[in-house]
Parts: sequence; structure tokens; C-alpha cells
Amino acid sequence: MEGTPEVVGYEARLADTLRSLRDMIRRRWLTLFLVTAAVVAIGATLIMLMTPKYEAVARIQIDPSRNPLSSASNDVASLASEAIETEVTVLNSEDLARQVVKQLNLQNDPEFTRGLAPAEGAPPLTNEERISAVAGKVQRQLSVGRDRLTYVINIRFKANDADKAAKVANTYAETYINSKVGSRMGTAERQAAFFRQRLDELGREVRAADQAVAQYRAQAGIVAQGQGSTTIADQQVAPLSTQLATAESEAAEARSNLAAARAQIARGGLDAVSEVRSSPVISDLRRQRAEVLRNMGEVSARYGERHPESVKVREQLAGLDEQIKAEAQRAVSSLEAAAGAAQARATSLRGTLHGLEGQQARNTRASATAETLEREAQSKRAAYDKIAELSLQSTQASRNEISQATIVDRAVAPVRPTSPNRPLLLALTLIVALAAGGTTVIVQELLVSGIRSVGDFENQFGIPVLAALPRVKHASPADLIADRRTSLYAESLRIARAAIFGTRGVTPPKVIAITSALPDEGKTTTSAAFARVLALSGQRTLLIDCDLRRAAMRMIVPTGESAGLIALLNGSAAIEQAIVKDRVENLDVVLVTAPHFATDDLFGGDRLKTLLATLSPHYDTILLDLPPLVGLADGRTLATMADATILVVKWGSTPAAPIDSALGWLRADGANAIGALFTMVDPSAEALGGMYYSKKYGAYYQPE
Repeated sequence: MEGTPEVVGYEARLADTLRSLRDMIRRRWLTLFLVTAAVVAIGATLIMLMTPKYEAVARIQIDPSRNPLSSASNDVASLASEAIETEVTVLNSEDLARQVVKQLNLQNDPEFTRGLAPAEGAPPLTNEERISAVAGKVQRQLSVGRDRLTYVINIRFKANDADKAAKVANTYAETYINSKVGSRMGTAERQAAFFRQRLDELGREVRAADQAVAQYRAQAGIVAQGQGSTTIADQQVAPLSTQLATAESEAAEARSNLAAARAQIARGGLDAVSEVRSSPVISDLRRQRAEVLRNMGEVSARYGERHPESVKVREQLAGLDEQIKAEAQRAVSSLEAAAGAAQARATSLRGTLHGLEGQQARNTRASATAETLEREAQSKRAAYDKIAELSLQSTQASRNEISQATIVDRAVAPVRPTSPNRPLLLALTLIVALAAGGTTVIVQELLVSGIRSVGDFENQFGIPVLAALPRVKHASPADLIADRRTSLYAESLRIARAAIFGTRGVTPPKVIAITSALPDEGKTTTSAAFARVLALSGQRTLLIDCDLRRAAMRMIVPTGESAGLIALLNGSAAIEQAIVKDRVENLDVVLVTAPHFATDDLFGGDRLKTLLATLSPHYDTILLDLPPLVGLADGRTLATMADATILVVKWGSTPAAPIDSALGWLRADGANAIGALFTMVDPSAEALGGMYYSKKYGAYYQPE
């Protein structure tokens, strides 16, 4: 079943790509091998010279529940991944590395001090600078990481010595734990010291607040009583109110008695006053008056009105009346005095009560201020109590050496080095070497500007490639034709001869010009070798070196002394003097004996045409070795004199632009460019075609 056009096209492109890749490898296999071998050798040498490293692992477990400063509510938060990563960062810190360096005296260890020598003229490193530099190297050889999702941290350390690696890893773990204990103890001690200082400050503030409250209470007359507080004025108001009520009652009673006495006096005299009647003095005086009256009646009856006894008795009676009256007046005055005193006492008590009431209002405002001061004092006492509690906890924690981490697996000296992994590194080196070799080959291919493919050449320039001549190791490829007539090089030239002269019945070209677009294309060597192939096939052949400025043919076909082409064209030598025999039968050669740089135009007239016409009947084929076309004029002139012109192209080297220019000039000049010859073709290249099957064709060719 036939495939779709897309699939067929893809397969064709893939096949072309693989063929191109294979072709490239065949051409560049030596470069690929040499680059790969060099990189492998360098890499293997460096790998074998690498100092083996031993890695020891110590494991510690983080347990925040053992933190004496943490509370139960904070334990869960302390176990979060962020907390573990924080501990990893602490383990990677420079401060911890410096502690390890100091403990193990690594600042004097040659493994870590290599390269720390100061430059010439620079001051030597101080001890601290040396420790810092070594700590940096230790950190680069340290690897700290969490063991998956557990609370275990792995401390890995690499060193040149297995025991040293284990010792450093264990020291890291121990130093970390000690630093955690020390830091927490130090934190607790600092907290305890802070709390003590704060307690002293709060103690002074509490005492000052209590003193301020007491002083204000004393000034305001506020005294403590039960759960509350009261003032002296508050204590005096109640009894004073009672006294005032009593005094006002007594004053009212006294005023009432006085008013009654005055009313009684107005109605009946003093004797009608009840106080007068109830007075014992007045009663006694009245009793005496009654006795005097009784005596006065007896005396008057006995002695008469004028008797001294009667006068005496009357005087006694008048005296008693005066006394009774005076005493009655005193009783009434006493009521008046009592009423006035009672009123004065009530007035005094009322004034005092009014003063106390004003003082009580002022004391109420003072009590509010006192309560504010009391609250401030209570707040300071509460803060003091809290700080005292925290101080007690910090003091207890500063004496507690419980660590938050424990070593669960101490590092042991490894038996085998952990690095370098030589098999893996060698495998990687081989891969890198192949990549380097492949890259080199690809770069070389990309840098090649010439054409390699026969199809590409024919499609681009419109002329056929007559043959592809392989690159040979022989010193002189032209001599290879005579020495090994069945070699691939000779067979390639015979292929070119068959392509040029065609099949029977077609008139072959008589004069054939061989040229190139640029110098060093292998044109002269190809001309000599092709002339020998023609001669060996039985054709009488004449090879004329027309490249005057290089005269390179004399180096390829050494034939002894001759007059040369220049003398022949100048007319200073006969044809017999210019033509020499080659080592191959049927081949004559006309050489340029020395490079010619004269400005005369030897090929501009009809001298060469006349020469060719003269020699043509004596030879089957005449080959002209022309100079390059680009940059020189002689080649274009000579190409028009030939029946056919062949362009020599160096395989994979000659750029397309000069080839295109050369062919354009040949066509413009009317030259017959019948094809091209690829020279110096890689034997494994596609241009040679049959070499894809070189093993099968090996028996057909004679080794070079």
C-alpha cells in the first residue's frame, strides 16, 4: 500500500538528513575522534587527579516542647515548617561556623588554609580574619537540610579525611545544641535581670503612689473605714445633726417657758409664774413670811402697831417680801438666760453643721481624687505582681539547661569516599566529549562555504559535473596515474574522459582548456593527470602550460631542459625545442620554464592560434592548462581558443560566487564550458557516489 505524499516527503527528507549526517561523519570522523579523545583524556586526567571527599552525616531532632521558655500554647506553632527551616538557617550561619573553627582549631588546618597566604607586600591576616576566611570554606563544605517532612535535620560535611568529616559534623551538632541552650539560658538570664530592674522601678513607683495616696488622704482628712473610706467631716456630721436637733428642741422649750412666764406675770404677777412657785427658796421664804405674819399679828395684838417689836416684825416681813420678789425676779431672769443660752447653743451648732456640710462637699471631690490615686497605685501594684511572677519564671528558666534539640545519630567516619563519583563523571565526560566533537564537526561544516553535492552544483550552475576526483595521499597525484593505473583516482579521470568524449559517432573536442575560478583548486595537477590518462588510453596528447605567472607544471612534470612556451611564442625557439616527452608514452608537454610577469600580451594575437593549428594534425587531443579566471585576463582569452572548457572546482572549498562569475564570463566570451571537475573530494563523500559501497568496490581499485 502506497503512503501519502506527505509521509513519503517526510521520509525522503529524513533519509536525506540521515545521509547527510552519515556523510558528514565519514568526512570528519578523524576530527570527531581526535576532539572526543582529547576531551576524554583531559576529563579523565582531571577526574583521576580530583581529591577524594568523605561525607559524614550527623542527625539532630528539633523538639520545641522541651523549651523551658515556651508555653503549651506555643508548641504547635513552633513545630511548623518555618521553624524547622529557621533552625536550618541557624546551622548554616557564619557565627556557628566560627565557633566550630575555633573548637577544632581549623584555622591552622592545611586543608582549609590553602590559598589564604596574603599577596606579596600585603599585611598578614589577623587571627579573626583567618578564622572568618576558614569559616567561609567550612560553610561551603557543609550541607544542612531537613530530612523529608520530619523534625530531623541532617548535618553533612565533606572533608579530605573521613575522621575529620565525622568530627566536624559532630562538633557542628554539639555546638548548635550548646548554643541553643546557652542562648536560651542567656535570654532567660537577661530577662531575669530585666525583670529585676523593672521590679525595682515598679517598687519605687508603688511606694511613691502609696505615699501620695496617704499624704492626700491625710491632707483631705480621709480615713479608711471598712471596705471604703470616709472623712472626719463625715464622722462629725451625724452626731452634730443630733445635737443640733436636741439644742433646737431645748431652745424652743426654753423660749416656750419664758413666754409662759411672761404671760403669767402679765396676768397675775410674779407669784403666778410656775418657776417662782416651784422654787424651794421662794417656798422657804414664803414659809418664813408666814411665820413672820403670824408673829406680827401676835406682836401687834400684844404691843401695838408702834411697838418696836411690831416695827421689827414689819421690817422682817418687808425684808422677806423683798427677798421673795428678788428671788422671783431671779427665777424669771434664769428662764430668760436659759432661753438665750439654748438659742445660742442651737445657733452655734447650726453654724458648725453648715461648715461641716461645706467641708463634706469639698471632701467628696477630694475622695474622687483619692480614688483615682488609689486606682493608679493598685495598677502599679498589679504590674509589680505580674513582673514579680515573670521574674520568678525567668530565674527558674535561667537555671534550667534543657535543650530544644537532641542528637539522634552521631556521625561516623565513612569507609568509602562519597565524591568524586568517577564512573558517573567518566560517563558524563564521554558525553561531553562526544558533544564537543560533534559541535566541532558541525562548526567545521558550517564554516565550509564550498559545494559538496553534485546535484546542488548542477542545479545551481546548469552544467554537469563530469567526474569527482578523490583526495589522495600520494605526493604527486599525476604520478599516481602512471604508478597505479587502476586506482580510484585514475578511474575517476577515465570517467571524466568518457564524459568529455562521449559515445561513438560524436565528434570529440580537439583542444580542451582546463581552468578554475580561483587559484589552488588543483587545476594544474588535474591537467597533468588527465593528460596522462588520455595518453595511457592510446591518444596522442599534447599538454601546454598556459599559466605563465605560476609555471607550476614544471614541478609536476619534470622533463629536463626545454625552450618553453614563452620562447616558442616569441619566435626565439622552434617547436621541436619547446616540446618535451613525458614519462608516459604518447604524451608531449610544452612547459613554462620560469614565471613570466612581463606586460606583453603573448596570447592576444594569433600566435597561439597559429601554434595550435600547426600542432593539431599531429595530436589527437591538445590540453591547455589555463590560469584562474577570477582576477586574471589570460584565462578568458585562451578559453575562447579551445573547443571545450572544463572548470575545476575544489570540493567543499570553492564558494559559489566566484564559480558563478567564472561561468558567466565564459558564456559571455563564447567559450564552450562543457562541465566541471570536483577535485580533492573526500573518498567517503556523496560526490563520489560508489564509495557508499566502498567495501563492495574495494576489489576493483588498486590501493594508493
